[in-house]
Amino acid sequence: MSRYLLASLVLILGLSLGFWAGRQEVLQNPTAVGEKKPLYYRHPMNPQVTSTTPAKDEMNMDYVPVYAEQPTAAAPESGKILYYRHPMGAADTSPVPKKDEMGMDYLPVYESELANSGQIRISPEKIQKLGVSTEILAKRTLTHSIRALGSIQIDERRVHAVTTKFEGWISRLYVNATGQAVKRGQPLLEVYSPELMTAQQEYLIARQGQQALQQGSAQARGTAKQLTDNALQRLHYWDIAPAQLQLLQSEEKPVDTLPLLAPVNGVVLEKPAQEGMRFMPGELLFRIADLSTVWLLAEVFEQDIGGVHLGQVVQVRINAYPDRLFSGKVGFIYPTLATETRTVKVRVELPNGEGLLKPGLYGSVTLAALEDRDERLAVPDSAVIDSGTRRVVLVQRSEGRFEPRIVKLGRQADGYWEVLAGLDAGDEVVTRANFLIDAESNLKSALDGFNNQGAKAGQATPETQHGDH
Repeated sequence: MSRYLLASLVLILGLSLGFWAGRQEVLQNPTAVGEKKPLYYRHPMNPQVTSTTPAKDEMNMDYVPVYAEQPTAAAPESGKILYYRHPMGAADTSPVPKKDEMGMDYLPVYESELANSGQIRISPEKIQKLGVSTEILAKRTLTHSIRALGSIQIDERRVHAVTTKFEGWISRLYVNATGQAVKRGQPLLEVYSPELMTAQQEYLIARQGQQALQQGSAQARGTAKQLTDNALQRLHYWDIAPAQLQLLQSEEKPVDTLPLLAPVNGVVLEKPAQEGMRFMPGELLFRIADLSTVWLLAEVFEQDIGGVHLGQVVQVRINAYPDRLFSGKVGFIYPTLATETRTVKVRVELPNGEGLLKPGLYGSVTLAALEDRDERLAVPDSAVIDSGTRRVVLVQRSEGRFEPRIVKLGRQADGYWEVLAGLDAGDEVVTRANFLIDAESNLKSALDGFNNQGAKAGQATPETQHGDH
């Protein structure tokens, strides 16, 4: 019995020692019981920066562990490091590791990365979320419209001053308010003038003498006729209406007062005349403007004035009538430029039969497009990303793959740019959300790769080789 008891004690002691040793191993090495060991650790903000041991970035954030079952896309690039690029996408590279002005490490560029450089990859889900839209390039007829602002003004050639050539008094005033509309031949006022009475009497006396000498000599008849004609011509010179002269001839007695008639259809701009007032020859009594045609004085910027010419058709929208479109023609281009606004005045003549175009109204002017009869390759202006030093267009190569192209552009015309270099007909360009793609991906990095294809490590290809402007 003692032998069996001794063997049992030894067995129990061995099991206890084994359990205690295993527990100590678990406590000292937790990865031994199901916790997987990371393959490496990556930068929390830049997956391309990795470390074989736990580390912290420049903002004291822990590097993120990467395990074997995670997507291989997060694995570090393989192959030879060609050069190091700026972490924020600036146009700066280095053949050796270095830090930027904020202490961030430059990012390595590998051979495998350069093989796919020059393209941007966006997932289909991200494309749908960004709302990307594209357009296939084709040749089109470019039209260029010039837009400007202006205001309605009175046609200076249609303003008439109502005056007299004799002295007198206003005995009665028919038109007694400014802004009142008048018609041609409408009486404006009644005037009394001693000079006018004398002229009428002289005419009547000369006429009676002519009638009395009907049986006289030819010389006497000729002299009498000349005196009558001279007296009548004097009344004509004083702008006496023909109807009043006929009345004078028919009744053969002078008229005490004579009406002064409106010379044109229009509105009264000024009315110095007052009933009972004395007036002198040439004194202004009324100023009347014919508004059947008005001017629109538009301010055209100096860079657009070369596209304006006489007779050019103009479309005008007036703020007071947003649903109406008025049409006119360029009648005059002023010879001076306003240095304060860098604009040139252009006079547009507009018919105003309905009287809607009132002096002082503001409106926008669109000068008729200057058309180029030759079709040219054009890209929508919304597709162009202008950095100030170069212009870039994103071309969709396939689903989710975009390639930035540096383009050379010509003139702009109604929402399109003329393409001189960098694109071909049939290219599918991004017209919407291109700036979001720029923000979502590193467009600058893609452009750097696009420029550096075929270059040596650490040497950037000059942008001018790709038509940068």
